[in-house]
Amino acid sequence: MKKVTCFVSLLVVVAVCLLHQPLLAQSPARLSRTERAILRAVDAQQTEALQFLERAVNINSGTYHLPGVRAVGQLFDSAFRAIGLQTRWADMPAAMRRAGHLFAEQRGTRGKRMLLIGHLDTVFEPDSTAPQVGKFVRRDSLAYGQGTSDMKGGNVVMLYALKALHQAGVLSQARLIVALHGDEEAFGRPVEVSRRDIWEAANRSDLALAFEPATQFNEITVARRGSSSWQVRVQGKQGHSSAIFGNQLGAGAAYELARILHEFYRQLPEANLTFNAAKVASGGEIAPAPGGDWRVEGKNNVVADTAVAQGDLRFLSEEQKERARANMRQIVAQNLPGTSATITFDDGYPAMPPKQANLDLLTQFSQTSQALGYGPVTPYDPGKRGAGDIAFVAKLPGIDGLGVMGGGAHSPREYANLRTFADQVKRAAVFIYRLSR
Repeated sequence: MKKVTCFVSLLVVVAVCLLHQPLLAQSPARLSRTERAILRAVDAQQTEALQFLERAVNINSGTYHLPGVRAVGQLFDSAFRAIGLQTRWADMPAAMRRAGHLFAEQRGTRGKRMLLIGHLDTVFEPDSTAPQVGKFVRRDSLAYGQGTSDMKGGNVVMLYALKALHQAGVLSQARLIVALHGDEEAFGRPVEVSRRDIWEAANRSDLALAFEPATQFNEITVARRGSSSWQVRVQGKQGHSSAIFGNQLGAGAAYELARILHEFYRQLPEANLTFNAAKVASGGEIAPAPGGDWRVEGKNNVVADTAVAQGDLRFLSEEQKERARANMRQIVAQNLPGTSATITFDDGYPAMPPKQANLDLLTQFSQTSQALGYGPVTPYDPGKRGAGDIAFVAKLPGIDGLGVMGGGAHSPREYANLRTFADQVKRAAVFIYRLSR
């Protein structure tokens, strides 16, 4: 009996391991001859693809390092033109302090009109003291460096999927537009200028595919939360601390701000909504300082007459955003004695709410994944993702997370998982091919 139990346990372990080994998958016979040629092209180009990723990562392209962003754009521009795409650089006005965007287009005549989305910029600027910034370092099956996963790695997945289609002789049939923004990490304002070109591209597209990093191999993003910022300013009465809470001074600005933040914490929570208080200050005087910081003045024996807090709000729909804002305004209006408060909001990324068209596109991607032997794909939890450029074209059916698997985004520990790199390229390539039929 013990031997049977051990054998059954071994079978369970083997089954679990096989479920987590996408690289061992074999392509079923239902793949077409063209699709098999696409897979062979991906395999043949893997060394070149990783070398291309290294070149891209080793160019610092922090959002505000405009020459670096343009240099990465030129690298991809040459690669897209080499496979027959028509490219152009969309400059931004100098006052916006943004490098611009790369667009590439294949004007075929068949299939769905696809908008493929990525970005060239990263979060660390050239003067960052963080280790490994702008340096590609490979350790076994992991590649470290700025942008390895977010999202130069995703851009390379996109590029080499298209190169595989070109090698198989079917790219020229496709109708697609590539949009690689130079300011995804801090988009330029006004947004009507910085996102004008992708809106125009969306008007000529049937669906959107974004190549932000994948967190799990068999999960895809069908919804992304939007983000906006908020700021609360409180005015109180200044005076000697011995008189605080009295009829003359009241509660003071610091206590009123504390009340407001506590009520946010107590009243606002709901699924997929977050509201972070990033910076908080109180004192006799609060003045702007370089780098977006504040300078605070005051003494311990003086009741603060000024307080300010700012942070972000993340939401899954415009309705959820407006509901949260209304609740925040109501909380801010209920002031402690001797104080007054105001709250202001600034729109950032819109939400990409879940909708049936996105789920239908996911179903098609899952069918492609299963045809390749990788198993079904399910939706990723939108509460675990930040904002992204695909939300600006959320009117289109769309999915995100088609890039490399990795982690540590926006940190010196950022990495890409090279073990699944070829698999991501293969799934993207065959999926784009099927959409182009």
